[in-house]
Amino acid sequence: MNNNFSRIIQGCMNWGKWGNSLSTNEMERLIHFNLEKGISSFDHADIYGDYTTESDFGKAFKNSNINREDIQLISKCGIQYVGKSRPSNYVKHYQYDSSYIIYSAEKSIKDLNAEYLDLFLIHRPSPLMHPDEIKKGIEKLLQDGKIKSFGVSNFTNGQTDLISTKSKVSVNQIQFSLSHNAPLFDSTLDYMMVNNIIPMSWSPLGSFFKKENNKNKSVHDLLDQLSKKYVASKDQLLLAWILKHPSSIHPVIGTTKTERINAASLSLQVKLSEIDWIRLLETCLGHKLP
Repeated sequence: MNNNFSRIIQGCMNWGKWGNSLSTNEMERLIHFNLEKGISSFDHADIYGDYTTESDFGKAFKNSNINREDIQLISKCGIQYVGKSRPSNYVKHYQYDSSYIIYSAEKSIKDLNAEYLDLFLIHRPSPLMHPDEIKKGIEKLLQDGKIKSFGVSNFTNGQTDLISTKSKVSVNQIQFSLSHNAPLFDSTLDYMMVNNIIPMSWSPLGSFFKKENNKNKSVHDLLDQLSKKYVASKDQLLLAWILKHPSSIHPVIGTTKTERINAASLSLQVKLSEIDWIRLLETCLGHKLP
């Protein structure tokens, strides 16, 4: 697929009532600010804000007078969330019949005030999903121009293979960071390179600012040294670590703070050496690579 997504992607989960409950004006200003910093791709999911954040964003986008072609909108479907908006959901589950996939995409398009989605993802794998049923929904959306490309999120290689037997998977959005580095070793990133699948990583800063333990302290100590060497903040170094991987990962940031958005955009200019990249990985792992 033609990758027209900005290298840093703005995640919108915290824009609505699951996070900062931004007003329409605040969202509008933040959309413009991201674009000014070269971040033109916005990541959504139907469930964010208990199925309300996409419509809140859509009002702001409509008011912004930004051309639809100047941004890329990503959404996800399939998780049936237990919340006030869908009282019939008394247990969290997944729904991937073709009718629901089409309904969900069309609702996201309407809520976002967009004519189409640049990327539509199956949010999480279900043990009951069937590739033929998913294909039926995705093919209809593609043929009608409702979505430009299709992908998955949080899928293993085997699960991606299952879906790929029927539908071209262009993206897999996975949890990946220096602290959550399993995709380096379980062949996930290798698989995506071989199959021309774009990796997007959620929670790219990992656990280093959330947990205090000896391992994280060691990483922070090294980050302090590297911050001086590269004249970069710790969060920029953690993003630069992801950006250096040859699979061309797109980090999905979650912040709504303009100073951190700006810092994230500038992380593209931080070029870690291979030695420092390895030093960070080994410090996080707590042992040398074999």
